[in-house]
Amino acid sequence: MNATPRAFLADTDFTREEYEEILESAARIKRRPEEYASALRGEILAMIFQKPSTRTRVSFEVAMLQMGGHALYLGARDLQLGRGETIADTARVLSRYVSAIMARVFDHADVETLAACASVPVINGLSDALHPCQALADLFTIKEKRGRLAGLVLAYVGDGNNVCHSLMLAGTLMGLRVRVATPPGYEPQETWVRKASESARRYGGELKLFTDPHEAVRGAAVVYTDVWASMGQEKEAETRKTVFRPYQVNRALMDAAGAEALFMHCLPAHRNDEVTDDVIDGPRSIVWDQAENRLHAQKALLYRLLTSRGSP
Repeated sequence: MNATPRAFLADTDFTREEYEEILESAARIKRRPEEYASALRGEILAMIFQKPSTRTRVSFEVAMLQMGGHALYLGARDLQLGRGETIADTARVLSRYVSAIMARVFDHADVETLAACASVPVINGLSDALHPCQALADLFTIKEKRGRLAGLVLAYVGDGNNVCHSLMLAGTLMGLRVRVATPPGYEPQETWVRKASESARRYGGELKLFTDPHEAVRGAAVVYTDVWASMGQEKEAETRKTVFRPYQVNRALMDAAGAEALFMHCLPAHRNDEVTDDVIDGPRSIVWDQAENRLHAQKALLYRLLTSRGSP
């Protein structure tokens, strides 16, 4: 077997220069998609879903189709994982059939095992720890709207979850000044805070943690939020509604950010919980462009992984 090819499990799996190249590639592909219509001809992406999805499934499937390839949807009941076959053996078998594997999993260790045992590229479509494909599209969207990334303030308000972790890692990698406002006890995990702080020191970014959302958003180019209770936290939903209510992104919080601040949400949104209708549907919301850009950013990611075959 060959050495394991390049994977995208965490936002820092690429250098800053490589990340910039992927963002530039996404912009080219978005402008001239017809030039890439056969770029992945004959390539097959296996998509493993332990969790349901709208944007992840559709964007990856459409990306492969529009670039001449094919995608296989593999739900939990479509594989032998539920009957005891190991993730490692699944990775080895799929590697004999497909060009790459994308997995949306509960436990981040599962996608790490897939990558360690596969002989094709593996992409983290979401795990409990990180959501790097989302952050890639998010930074592409910010750059598209603002013309740059370095030095801009990205304020994340809400739960210190997987989306938050990836925004911290990707944002500091690209020189953003990332601010995270969470209720006490709901901060991002220390492992990812430490990694993002190291990235900030290396690349000139910044990471600051807050408990006051109004302080965090002041002067922000982008105000970002996510659901208060992620999949698997349904039993905590009512408690979280009470705890997170002061962190709702509403007109007052957007006004505190400033007139130029844009609003982002990775979706799905629980309207009038973490964000009010007048914000998500308002003139400063770019969530629909953000959702569309999952397609273009992932095309660029697939193009890099499947045409470079893991080379640096």
